[in-house]
Amino acid sequence: MGFISQLSNQFLIAMPGLQDPNFSHTVTFLCEHNPEGAMGLLINRPTPMNLGDLAVQLKIDLGEPEMSNVPIYHGGPVQPEQGFVLHSPVGEWDSTLEISDDLAMTVSQDIIEAIAHGLGPEHFIITLGYAGWGAGQLEQELAANSWLNGPADKRIIFETPVDERWTTAAELLGVELSLLSTEVGHA
Repeated sequence: MGFISQLSNQFLIAMPGLQDPNFSHTVTFLCEHNPEGAMGLLINRPTPMNLGDLAVQLKIDLGEPEMSNVPIYHGGPVQPEQGFVLHSPVGEWDSTLEISDDLAMTVSQDIIEAIAHGLGPEHFIITLGYAGWGAGQLEQELAANSWLNGPADKRIIFETPVDERWTTAAELLGVELSLLSTEVGHA
């Protein structure tokens, strides 16, 4: 099978039948996809942690007390101790992967400190961990109908209520997830 075109800056939407507890009913934003594999962040799995908790762990000052309630998301099962910030605009941070003209992922602590002081990017989501796929693995999972994929929409990442992101992302593709069977049948 030939290499599927780059899927960076797209959503991966778990099909209703996907049983893996790491990915059931998730929306993953794909930050990077190339022949060596893929890397993305789940955008609809909040953790019990908030920025106040993370600030204590990182020993950073919470300059803006109202920022303490910013939710921290589970970004995926790989490197769950590492923070990842998906944000817009791109800005100038120490360690940033530019995904599009106005969307980037940063892994350096300077962006967390800026957010804690109310000086971060206009839109952001903070995750711990990421989702990763080895060479060809994501392509196999797409071929097996584990995922829907389509263009990402910043409004879903940053503005849609977390419990609506899965269905809203699928609706962008014209798919009503509640109508899809979770059973695999044979004619």
